[in-house]
Amino acid sequence: MKTNVIALLSGIIFGIGLSLSQMINPNKVLNFLDITGDRFDPSLIFVMVGALSVAMVSFKWIRKLSVPLFGQHFQLAKNTIIDKPLIIGGVVFGIGWGMSGYCPGPVVAGLGLFSLESVIVIAAICVGFFAYNALFERNH
Repeated sequence: MKTNVIALLSGIIFGIGLSLSQMINPNKVLNFLDITGDRFDPSLIFVMVGALSVAMVSFKWIRKLSVPLFGQHFQLAKNTIIDKPLIIGGVVFGIGWGMSGYCPGPVVAGLGLFSLESVIVIAAICVGFFAYNALFERNH
């Protein structure tokens, strides 16, 4: 129960941050991605630099802990290899982000605004999950 409450609070804080920074506004994101056009809006760079700064300081501190503050053990990625599926997945993710202006975090936050676009993007993400599993039958 305690873990669920902490996860909920973390998600709410994350969603508020996405909203305040306008990362849930697909037009803002698309303008940020338009680096060669006249609509280029570099303001999201500050959001990214802020997030990376907090993450770097946090990870440096967290790595000194023997166990997490709100869990029994750390859950770290076992695969650290940059391989073909990772690169292809990143490219497909980037294309989807560039086409819609949404990535998974902001699109979920957009649901709180009852955005039809968010519902459509989440449906497309789910179709992608099912298509990948049907095509490649990944068993983990």
